[in-house]
Amino acid sequence: MAKSGKGTFTAAVLTVSDAGARGERVDTAGPAVAELLRGAGFEVVVQTLLPDEPERISDQLRRWADDDAVALAVTTGGTGISPRDRTPEATAAVLDFRIDGMAEAMRAASLASLPAAMLSRALAGVRGRMLIVNLPGSERGARENLATVLPVLRHAIEQLRGGAGH
Repeated sequence: MAKSGKGTFTAAVLTVSDAGARGERVDTAGPAVAELLRGAGFEVVVQTLLPDEPERISDQLRRWADDDAVALAVTTGGTGISPRDRTPEATAAVLDFRIDGMAEAMRAASLASLPAAMLSRALAGVRGRMLIVNLPGSERGARENLATVLPVLRHAIEQLRGGAGH
């Protein structure tokens, strides 16, 4: 299922938010990310919302990667420095390797308009043949960060799946 018809890669969006999981906040970042991915030709096969609980985040990412269910997993939320922000740790626990350039590019692009972007701890990396990208929890931050890496996502996934150009 990681690649669906006509060269379309599958994607999953995971929103990490305690308030969202409790129904106290409407998630706008996850739907915005899904919209951008669809616009770029990805088939978004699942959108999930979980609380800021590292084990649950790691378990979800593992399932998506190990079942070869998706080619790309994008998380939104939990990348800052508040006590419950643990998405980077949950992601790191499942990665085979990191792609630091993607995370650095996202921070650099955001820094021009938002000095607090230097506090982001977002990661990007690979588990098996699935690319994982962490984005901020705000809709604006998620959109801006995804727009930064969107031009290389298809190429990265093609390389992970043994395609040309590697």
